[in-house]
Amino acid sequence: MVPFADEQDQTAAIQRLIEDAGGSANPALLADFIATVLRSRDLDRGDLRLLHRTVRELRYAFSLFERYRNLRKVTVFGSARTQPDAPIYRLAATFAQRITEAGFMVITGAGDGIMKAAQEGAGRDHSFGVNIMLPFEQAANEIIQNDPKLVYLKYFFTRKLIFVKETDAFALFPGGFGTHDEAFESLTLMQTGKCDLMPVVFLDTPGSGYWQDWLDFVKRHMLDQGLISPTDLHLFTITSDPDEAVHEITTFYRTFHSLRYVRGQLVLRLQHPIAEEQLVALNLEFSDILTQGSITAGGPLRGEAEETSHLPRLHLWFDRMQFGRLRQLINALNQSQVPPG
Repeated sequence: MVPFADEQDQTAAIQRLIEDAGGSANPALLADFIATVLRSRDLDRGDLRLLHRTVRELRYAFSLFERYRNLRKVTVFGSARTQPDAPIYRLAATFAQRITEAGFMVITGAGDGIMKAAQEGAGRDHSFGVNIMLPFEQAANEIIQNDPKLVYLKYFFTRKLIFVKETDAFALFPGGFGTHDEAFESLTLMQTGKCDLMPVVFLDTPGSGYWQDWLDFVKRHMLDQGLISPTDLHLFTITSDPDEAVHEITTFYRTFHSLRYVRGQLVLRLQHPIAEEQLVALNLEFSDILTQGSITAGGPLRGEAEETSHLPRLHLWFDRMQFGRLRQLINALNQSQVPPG
């Protein structure tokens, strides 16, 4: 094999390879990706195997979920060891049934316990399974087994990425180390702006105290010692009522649609425009989260995705230490009424 004479020669060869393979909707990005792979050729075999398996797993999962991107989804976490006769099992099934009746699909880890309960409630047609290959307790349950919406992954980090990337809300039921890992990671990603804000609901049965004890620990050992901010507590809700949990999730998208940063400016995409008086009220209440200027209404900025170009927007220069307050702003937006006309 003749080595490339220079980087320009390599780029031309990569472009020919893409064209010969049928082209791409994103040729420049794909070319950069291939160039990155080529720069990895001196890695040892173990690192290359890890890199290859990671990319292969993500490509497969992305291609599966791509067909369902227009549907809202809820990721459900909880113990694989919960028994079918446990009250929390029935609560998980009830919640899943009601959230699917509200138009959402359900994502679980595809195992037994709470995961199976959620897929019982949601039904096979409205369920995704993102399974992890373990030597124990993680064979796919019979509801999602052999379904085309079931993905098997080797690595926890790729599995976690899919859980977060493909969902629009989290529902967490009592569980062990894995459930708490997923709970804290989800909250950390939102607290730091590494994933979009979305509803996080903790559910347990009345009188259980499971999540209330967890909240007491968070307040006593994190909040009271200044390790988190008071507004961080607005990132989640605790309830034992499945209807309250469904309401918390569905109303989050009543006015709010999605958010993006465009050249450093935060853009909030809305399901409908808000009245001028509400915009004034938002500026008065949330001026503390702005680094400059004010919250303004407008259209898409250059560089935003075309598929959302029809949606009205709010633009603001956001202080990225204030995601708990941003959640409060979204809550205020969702209380708005559609203005006449």
